Amino acid sequence: MAVTSRNVVADYFVRFSHEVGDPITNLKLQKLVYYAQAWHLALQGERLIADPFQAWVHGPVCPPLYQRFRPYGWNPISESVERPALPDAVEAHLREVMEVYGGFSAWELERLTHAEAPWRNARGDLAPDEASTRVISEDDMRSFYAARAAA
Repeated sequence: MAVTSRNVVADYFVRFSHEVGDPITNLKLQKLVYYAQAWHLALQGERLIADPFQAWVHGPVCPPLYQRFRPYGWNPISESVERPALPDAVEAHLREVMEVYGGFSAWELERLTHAEAPWRNARGDLAPDEASTRVISEDDMRSFYAARAAA
């Protein structure tokens, strides 16, 4: 399967959130896109998006996607986006990510990623509030979430 654009994946989550009346912030969006990538690596053995995630203080972040929505700060994303045309398998995958993680708040998703090995491994010995651009290993993501899927 071809890699999907980070913006298309983000647009799916933003549009979905608007349709169900559940505002989404940049913080929450970052975690949903991260989980979409992580589970795609685990279940399909390949990337969903080409961009790496970095282990920032508040959890995994895709920097170009962060920059796109940065003007919203901590506020809900109000940008009007069209529902992207996606292959059925990708749309089903993203819908499943929303079903599993969409009900969590941004803060809960941040806490969840902080408790998981891929983000922790990338952070290493950094202080909790220390800025970082360390990349979260896709191999760590694949093996961690594949093990969770098998459990």
